[in-house]
Amino acid sequence: MPRIVPVPHTPDEASRAPVAAERLVTGQPQQAVGNAYSTQDDRFHCGVWEGGVGAWRVQYTEHEFCHLLSGRVRLRGDDGSEVLLGAGQSFVVPAGFTGLWEVLETARKLYAIYEPGD
Repeated sequence: MPRIVPVPHTPDEASRAPVAAERLVTGQPQQAVGNAYSTQDDRFHCGVWEGGVGAWRVQYTEHEFCHLLSGRVRLRGDDGSEVLLGAGQSFVVPAGFTGLWEVLETARKLYAIYEPGD
């Protein structure tokens, strides 16, 4: 029988790393991830993420549901769209989104990611 998997609200400090230099736009943000669950086919994942102040380029191939536990973020699409989100808010970033992920105040989120097959 499958077991229920608790999802922590704090990431593993050992996973803390800087945003890749080729994606970095501003700041020197560090990120930490605590992936709590992945399916055997590696197409669904959930856990907790934390990121420091800064901005970096993103290009989503996955669909991601996020719930901000703390902090503030702004997502700016290459299409000119912009959304400002804060603690307690939930949102979805669809596959195909490209733009900037900007952390305005150190942020922590719960995530659920689905990676569609080819």
